[in-house]
Amino acid sequence: MARGRALAVLEYLLMAISTTRYEALVDRLREAAQPDRVPPAGLEGYLEKVRRNAYLVTDDDVQALEDAGFSEDVIFENTVSVAVAVGLERLAVGLEVVP
Repeated sequence: MARGRALAVLEYLLMAISTTRYEALVDRLREAAQPDRVPPAGLEGYLEKVRRNAYLVTDDDVQALEDAGFSEDVIFENTVSVAVAVGLERLAVGLEVVP
């Protein structure tokens, strides 16, 4: 399912941003994940849940989106975009406090 791929991307993100010497990888990740992507109408609530409390996302959330007509690919791509955006925001905050 798409969630497994999303976790793989997140693991890659964490590995890539562990230090600024990986900036080229972060840039490639940013380009591939399109964290500034505008989501389709109807995904906002789900994506806000991903942004704020990803650990609370369940199969039922994804199933509800599929039942509403969203494809697994659309759900996956938007989930990854939001997760990468949050990761990059946290990286920027962290780098501000690292000497």
